[in-house]
Amino acid sequence: MAAFVVHTEASSGFGGQEIRILAETRWLLDHGWRALIVAQPASRLFAAATEAALPTAALTMRGALDARAILAMRRLLVARGADLVHTHSSIDSWVAGMAARTCGVRIVRGRHVSIPVPRRRALVYRLPHRIIASGERVKSVVTQAGIDPARIVSVPAGVDLERFHPGVSGDAVRAELGLAGPVAGLVANIRGSKGHDVFIEAAREVAAAEPAARFLIVGDGVGYDDVRARVHASGLDGTIVMTGFRRDVPAIMAALDVLVLPSLRSEATSQVVPQALAVGTPVIATRAGGASEIVRDGETGRLVAAGDAHALAQAIVTTFRDRAGARAMAQRGQALVRARFSFDAQMDATTGVYRDLLGGRA
Repeated sequence: MAAFVVHTEASSGFGGQEIRILAETRWLLDHGWRALIVAQPASRLFAAATEAALPTAALTMRGALDARAILAMRRLLVARGADLVHTHSSIDSWVAGMAARTCGVRIVRGRHVSIPVPRRRALVYRLPHRIIASGERVKSVVTQAGIDPARIVSVPAGVDLERFHPGVSGDAVRAELGLAGPVAGLVANIRGSKGHDVFIEAAREVAAAEPAARFLIVGDGVGYDDVRARVHASGLDGTIVMTGFRRDVPAIMAALDVLVLPSLRSEATSQVVPQALAVGTPVIATRAGGASEIVRDGETGRLVAAGDAHALAQAIVTTFRDRAGARAMAQRGQALVRARFSFDAQMDATTGVYRDLLGGRA
């Protein structure tokens, strides 16, 4: 019988991490594995997985030491005949990790962000048998917390090249949103670490130099209302368009003249960077986190210092004005993504970890 993998996620938000869980689960099912997503009952991940007809179970996880949740998770793992549990956030890593340890289920912990891990909080990383880090930068962060690097495998987020490719058109998006001039966009869950305030400040400077320029903020999250208020306070209501959550991300990428990722911290190997490059859209990112694993300054995109709105604005203006140079960098980035950052390559590496823990079974 095929091996059974259970993905767990305690977060109630919905960003790249949760989208990655959905995509990985769908891939596993399509490639002969059995799989299940365990999420908070009121979470957007649970709703999205249910809507997508993916195998899903609801389990309330109130905290890391929620004894009721640990017992319920153990019952679920035993009843479903789980072979391996893949955890993703701190709370579910404790809950599922302790449950799995009591019933002989193998454990993989996903680490998606590059926020430093204090050694006093690294105990949760001793529960899993392997840790999958979203890039070399994240692997180094976990290693610095005192975890044996031999237990950590770097697997950057991959791109579905059937959805993100040079043939995608952004014309419908541009028409819908009334975009006629150059467009820079930030596609990300709206929270403080993504640098939305820096993007807004840079947009004001760019608009002074390029009055026809427009800016998209795509996504939602806990900071949506604050960002919208900041846009209004900056007098940029007609210049910055906030779209909310969109499912047509490939078309959004194709509609942009440049994707901007102004992260301040905690970014691993972002999904949106390789997605934009796969479509052929130029990219500007900050040196925070693992973006530099794909964006090589002046070769496959542009890098600026985190939090430097002026440097970001200058990079955007240069990209708008040097379209040939920006396109050439995007094409080199596209070749890199196709060679090393496909979703199939990501899942081959991930299931390689699974097989190693399961004695070659798949």
